[in-house]
Amino acid sequence: MKQAFSLVELSIVLVILGLLTGGILAGQSLIRAAELRSVSTDIQRYMAASNTFRDKYFSFPGDMTNATRFWGDNNAACPDAAVTNGTPGTCNGDGDGQIEHAPAVSVHGESFTFWQHLANAGLVEGTYTGMAGSSAAYAGRHAILGENAPRAKLSNVGYTIEYNNGVNYGIGATNYMYIGAPDSAGGPTWGSFLKSEEMWNIDTKVDDGRPGFGKMVASQSLVGTCVTTNVAATAEYKLDDTGKPCHIYLVNFL
Repeated sequence: MKQAFSLVELSIVLVILGLLTGGILAGQSLIRAAELRSVSTDIQRYMAASNTFRDKYFSFPGDMTNATRFWGDNNAACPDAAVTNGTPGTCNGDGDGQIEHAPAVSVHGESFTFWQHLANAGLVEGTYTGMAGSSAAYAGRHAILGENAPRAKLSNVGYTIEYNNGVNYGIGATNYMYIGAPDSAGGPTWGSFLKSEEMWNIDTKVDDGRPGFGKMVASQSLVGTCVTTNVAATAEYKLDDTGKPCHIYLVNFL
């Protein structure tokens, strides 16, 4: 005679499965929350490192005109064609206050020597090439996480900085930091990775919670998904959007 599970036994199994499922979902939420907190922490850490660098060397990282006097020349990458390499080696910037991207692929650019200078000065962890990646789609702007730009704790998310004459909310030309996934065509880290609610949360912690004002803004190209309008005075985060349409712009970073 075959015996089946009793209703009590089935109920116990279902309760256990429910607890396991709830625990997994709660764990995923906690992991995501920790990852988002790490973005806020990184923003503050990189701002502090940049300010410390400026106080010590009287220049912005990447834009520094005498960097090779401190860390040696990279004669394979720098336009000055030095005879000998230095250690660890880097390139000078032009000192104009603008963190420009590289003029071509696979060569040095201030937007990438920015991270190299900070690392050489011991103000951020890691080592960076100071050179643009090899993609020609965005010549001289190709970010490669962990190689020429730092990687965030979120999967496939990182940080790049460059001077941009964009017109987001009338802000105009400034040194932007982009926080997001690397562009699929080989550009900066401006690929979307955040829910609108998540970006609002980070913005509220580090700035003013408004996508069109302050130091942290959203791209106007994300109207209809991440933000409600491209008018700074009335723009709000579209908190009911369930996708991940947002990436972060930090303006006037330096």
